[in-house]
Amino acid sequence: MEFTNTKNGDKLVVLVSGRLDAITAPEFDAECKTWIADGNTNVIADLTALEYISSAGLRSVLTAAKQLKGAQGGLAFCGLSGMVEEVFSVSGFSAMFPLFNSIDEALAG
Repeated sequence: MEFTNTKNGDKLVVLVSGRLDAITAPEFDAECKTWIADGNTNVIADLTALEYISSAGLRSVLTAAKQLKGAQGGLAFCGLSGMVEEVFSVSGFSAMFPLFNSIDEALAG
């Protein structure tokens, strides 16, 4: 799993690449704590390069969202497709989080 962060105004855009599963979920959790510690509480996760997400990955997403909300921020997603989009839909995450087709839409929203 890899993260590429770029700052755009008050929003942190994070490109998440690879797999978000039981093995890599602790990495995602640690990365989220780093975002908050650095003062980034409005996060857009770009999932265009995410190949797979498991239930452990979904749990990490929920944990991240709770931490960001506790810091008066939020978490949005863009670029979902294929299996990742299906998992978000089936799990109900697509109703719980703001989802956008592109980074530009997410930044405007």
